[in-house]
Amino acid sequence: METLSSRVLTAIIGFALVIVAVYFGWVTLLPSLLLVAMLALREYIQMLDRRDLDVRRGSLYVFGAALLIASVPNLPLTPWFGGSWREVILGFALFYFLVVEVIRPGERPLERIVYSLFGLLYIPWLLGYFLLLRYTPNASDGLLYFALPLLATFATDIGGFFAGYYFGRRKLAPEVSPAKTVEGAVGGLVASFLLVVLVTRMAGIWSFSDAFVYAALVASASQLGDLSESLLKRSLGAKDSGNTLPGHGGMLDRLDSLLFAVPITYLFLQLGVF
Repeated sequence: METLSSRVLTAIIGFALVIVAVYFGWVTLLPSLLLVAMLALREYIQMLDRRDLDVRRGSLYVFGAALLIASVPNLPLTPWFGGSWREVILGFALFYFLVVEVIRPGERPLERIVYSLFGLLYIPWLLGYFLLLRYTPNASDGLLYFALPLLATFATDIGGFFAGYYFGRRKLAPEVSPAKTVEGAVGGLVASFLLVVLVTRMAGIWSFSDAFVYAALVASASQLGDLSESLLKRSLGAKDSGNTLPGHGGMLDRLDSLLFAVPITYLFLQLGVF
């Protein structure tokens, strides 16, 4: 129960800080995400160091910042060939990593390219969806839609903890996260659905069936994000991603669920399901 109290307190404080950053739009959200991305990338690099794995460190930070800046909606300039600057920067990053390894290959050049690109995709690319969702469908309604994955993820976490604690029997992914259970996953889905229904009904949006579909998707994405980070830590021999948040592990340990839940919300809305 001490673990539950710690998780709840961290979630509440984090939620309050996020709301402040999100409320004023990209002016406050972008600097906040840049700070989060740099801290998370540092944790990622430190975990790689434990396995003697290398990345292009300086380039990773630069391209990570550029990806987030390119994620700001309605930039004054757009690529002449369509698309977005996010894709341009990601493509240029791949080109750059390849060229640098050709010029100065060193040891295990392919590993360095792969781990550098994975770091970009896993952290700043996914964090960029936070900015995109904030303005979906517009700056006003974006506040509500941004809050949905935060609330749903919180409900999934707490519901999963209680269901797993009292009813957990069957392991969900024992090789990745031994503590996760099927019953906990179901409990997280139910809690997420109830909270999503409550919020959407109070806001006067979405039908009962829409809320159920979204809750199922965001709860699954949230738990998949958690398991994915557990897989990363297990592969790199780390218990926590870092100690950025004293007493609560690293930044990635607190972001893992949202890194999947926010993008799935944005993509779901963009598909026009509602």
